[in-house]
Formats: sequence, C-alpha cells, structure tokens
Amino acid sequence: MNMQKHLLCSFLLTSSLINQLNAQFQQEKPYVSNVWVADQGDGTYKNPVLDADYSDPDVIRVGDDFYMTASSFDAIPGLPILHSKDLVNWQIIGHALRKQPPFEHFSKTQHGNGVWAPSIRYHKGEFYIYYGDPDFGIYMIKTKDPAGIWDDPILVEAGKGMIDVCPLWDEDGKAYITYAYAGSRAGIKSIIAIKKLSADGTKTLDEGTIVYDGHALDPTIEGPKFYKRNGYYYMMAPAGGVATGWQLVLRSKNIYGPYERHVAMEQGKSSINGPHQGGWIDTQTGEDWFMHFQDKDAYGRVVHLQPMKWVNDWPVIGKDVAGKGTGEPVLTHKKPNVGKTYPIQTPVESDEFNDLTLGKQWQWQANPKATWAFRYPEKGVLRLYTQQVPDSARNLWDVPNILLQKFPTEEFVATTKVTFTPNEKIQDEKTGLIIMGQSYAHLSFKSQKDGIYLVYGEAIDAHKGAKETEVVITKLNNNTLYLRVTVSSGAQCQFSYSENGKEFKRVDAVFKATPGQWIGAKVGIFSIRSTKINDSGWGDYDWFSVAKK
Repeated sequence: MNMQKHLLCSFLLTSSLINQLNAQFQQEKPYVSNVWVADQGDGTYKNPVLDADYSDPDVIRVGDDFYMTASSFDAIPGLPILHSKDLVNWQIIGHALRKQPPFEHFSKTQHGNGVWAPSIRYHKGEFYIYYGDPDFGIYMIKTKDPAGIWDDPILVEAGKGMIDVCPLWDEDGKAYITYAYAGSRAGIKSIIAIKKLSADGTKTLDEGTIVYDGHALDPTIEGPKFYKRNGYYYMMAPAGGVATGWQLVLRSKNIYGPYERHVAMEQGKSSINGPHQGGWIDTQTGEDWFMHFQDKDAYGRVVHLQPMKWVNDWPVIGKDVAGKGTGEPVLTHKKPNVGKTYPIQTPVESDEFNDLTLGKQWQWQANPKATWAFRYPEKGVLRLYTQQVPDSARNLWDVPNILLQKFPTEEFVATTKVTFTPNEKIQDEKTGLIIMGQSYAHLSFKSQKDGIYLVYGEAIDAHKGAKETEVVITKLNNNTLYLRVTVSSGAQCQFSYSENGKEFKRVDAVFKATPGQWIGAKVGIFSIRSTKINDSGWGDYDWFSVAKK
C-alpha cells in the first residue's frame, strides 16, 4: 500500500512538473499571428512588417535590441513600446503613458487629440520619448527600462500647436529639439523649427528658429526626425500630405541651416501611397534601414520597412528604380543582417483573460477608471461592469469605457464568448462586440423588463453626432453567447452569433468600417447602461480570439 502511495505521489509530482514546464514553454513561446506574418521564413520579409495602425513610427537601436513607438492620440495606455531583434518580428512590451495629462481633460473621449508623432531616443543610459500635444505643449517621458514603468510625463513647454517633436544631443553637450506646427491650432504650418533644449531635456531655452519653409516645394512638411552623421545635421521629414506625400531629407553643416533638400523616397510606380513619416535605423553589421507608415484608410497607418543606403551623404530609401537618388518602396526584401536569426514573432491579438494583467494590445478611449474592468482569474474572465453613458454623449463615439484593439490586417475574424449578468431592477444595460470608427456597429446583449435581447446597433457618421439605430435580432433564452465579426477586404464587417460556438447565425446588415480620427478602425468590447445605480450588471468575457477568415 505504501509503495502504491509512493508511485502515485511520484506520478502526481511528475505530472505537476510537466504541466509547469508546458505552461512555462507556452508563456515563453513567441506569439505568431495566423492572420498576418511579415517574416516569410526563408530569409525574406514582406511589407508591411506591421499590418496594423502604428501611426508615425519612430525606432532606435540599443545594442542588439530595436525599440519602436508610435502615435497613440487619446488611447490609453498610450505610447506603445514595441521590441524587435531583427526589425521584422515585433512584440508589444509595454506602454510609456499610463494616463494622459491633463488627467481630467483626457477622462473624456478626445478623438484625434493627445499624443502626436512621438520620437524615441537613448541618451546616457536612459530612454526618452518626446511628443507634442497640439493643445497643451511638448512633453517628455523617460525610463531606464523600456519594458518597465516609465516616469510621469514632464511638460517641457506649454503652448498650442507644437507637434512632432524630436531631440538631438550634440557632441558638444548642447541639446536641441526640432518640431513642426499644427495649422489647426497655431494658424501656421508647413515649416520646421528648432529650439534649444536644456541638457537634461526637461525644458526649452528659447522661442525657436525656423530652419525650413516648405510652402514652395514641400507643403504640409511635418514629423521631422533629427540626426547627425559625418558632420551633417539631418532632418528626415514627410511632406505632401499623409496619403499622397513623399519622404524629404534636409541636411546642413550648421544646425540652423541653410538646409539642402533631397527627396529620398516617393511612391513612383509602386502601390504604396504616401510613403513617409518614420525613422532611420542602422544594424550592428552596418546596414541602414527606414521604417515608415502607409495610410490605408479604415485599416489605419501600417508600418513598412525599407532598405536604405547612403550616396554622397544623401540617403536613398527603397529601390532606386530611375537611378536618380530617389527610391520607391519595396514589397519584399531580404531581411536585415543583425548577425543572428531570430524566431518568428508578431504582436499579440487574442486574449484568454486568464492573467492578472490585461493583454498589451488593449486600449481605452480615455483615461480609465478602476471600476470599468476587472481581471477575475478564479473564473478566467475579464469582467466589464456596465458604466453609465455620459449625459453629453451623443452615441458610443463619445463613451470613454470602450476597450479596443487595432485591426491586425485586412481580413480576419474576431470572436468572443460572453456571459451577461444584468441588474434585474433596471433596463437598457448592454454589453457586446463593437467595430469602432467615425461610424460604428455592434452586436450586443440588452436587458429589458421582460428579459434579455440580442440587438444590432449602428451609427453612420457617429463623429458628427448621428443617432444610433438599433434592431432587435432575437429574444434570448440564456445569457451566454459567442459573438463574432468577420472583416473582409474593403473593411466589410459581418456580425454573427452562436449558442454553442460552432453554428453561427449571421446578422443581415453588412457594415463598412471607417477610420477614426487620424487612426484606423478598431475592434473590441464594451458594457454600458443609461441609468444611475449603485450596483451595475456586468459582462464576463471568457476570451477574445483573432483568427484567419
């Protein structure tokens, strides 16, 4: 009998160890999307390397590691931090901005406002991010660990209209920032200026000096990135407009100019419209590369990686088809030489909601409150409590507690399993799956006096205050459903639902997703109510899956 107990105990210990090792392996195994992978597995990659909305990307290398950030506007957490070992395979490792200042202002939806075109730099052992908020001024955030907690933002200079900020620490110890202006706030645009910066990067020291006026040749020049190489100061700045422009490079031996002008990349005969706004990066082996975005309307501003070379101290980005020093974007290319080969990896899209922390792909539409959502590890769910819709809200475009993530590519299927527990004393509580943009649509549970209903809601031109229309799909016999949206080419969205997770019934309406304000459409979940109460209902989300169409 003792021998049997000993064998049983040994078996249980071995099984437990195996389970622990399997769990550890699963945790450490790189996440690979099944809807978009840029690494083709044969030493080449295809563009975009990130087929998701990472607007205005900027990138640096520190040792063998590459780090990228991008515009996050009003989404929180903001300033995503992405990491790669080879510029092709990326993962989200965190966010620099936990809450956006001014905090009360950004507790409400502020579509298109907030973080514009950040820059990331590494200086004297610390990582810095600078960004311009067009309504409040220039901010700086820093850390020694880019995957950890970043310091609170410092307001470097208060003011309106200063955007697209990038610092440069010169060899003599002096520091500067270059920046542009938002015409909507400042009343001027299409110019690049420089300000002196304190050595610690915390405050500007003068009023600024114009170094380039783009009105004649480069209208809407903005987003400058500041570099120094071979005695030249370089500003790499997009011009000509987001969807139709080109990548301009300015250079001068004097930081205040005059600056020479060169077009380093344009669309040419390629299919990549408006190739610009990004950052130059070199590898450990001496190669040069450029990361930039392409505007894809409802899909947002996706990220491309282009080979780059220096010719007579001018950069040529992409493939120089005409031999004139101006490149065109490439769709496929040999991967960067970083001295090693790394596993295929992509940003995480799906979420089991089993952990103590929310997946890094999720963002709210405003600074969140603690009561909006709770991880519930015992049940393995994310619980979204219904929140009262603000009195000022015209529709869900104005509702802050909507949890969203970027479209991962042009075609995909998003499915979630949700159990709805309304407060039976009130009605009009809702929870469900949503496609959010300037127009939006959702498939949701809705509580009424006589039970729970499944409803389809839609608001065309929600950003203009359009009223949401609602159609009742069916009265439900239970409070657990699988909700799904299938996104097809052209951002066509078809909602469906299932009671068993196998047979899905389609909603008749087909919704065409639209971009948000300066961003692509997003997909996510929400819980709302129209009534004030001291004990709201909730939706328990078991998991959220992104899969191939």
